[in-house]
Amino acid sequence: MGGGRLHSSGKVSATLETVLKGKLHRLVVTETNLDYEGSIEIGTELMEAAGIRPYEQVLIANFTNGSRAWTYAIPHKKGQVRLNGGTARMGIKGDIITVFAFVSIEAGEEFHPKIVFVGKNNSVRKVDTR
Repeated sequence: MGGGRLHSSGKVSATLETVLKGKLHRLVVTETNLDYEGSIEIGTELMEAAGIRPYEQVLIANFTNGSRAWTYAIPHKKGQVRLNGGTARMGIKGDIITVFAFVSIEAGEEFHPKIVFVGKNNSVRKVDTR
């Protein structure tokens, strides 16, 4: 069937590619909670600006210590970023992190991610949709 995928409808779709959907660039960790079940909590306004849905899978890159982790995002209070559970081991309060969300699209489809540049107190400074 070529390079496509067979859907339950019997139709063949194009090959999928995973691309950057949204990015929160240079957040500051405001707290950690090792005893929580896991995840990263991010201020709702930041998640919305980057197009990140509650419980969506995200990749965290810690610029302070070089670690990376996959987890899921849940909404938190404005300007707050909390690493929870095992993810809390990857950073401490004050660390600089970036959060990435990805989406699968048909190969060759045009897509523009939402890149959120974060300012003082984890505020939305600028949103670029390139």
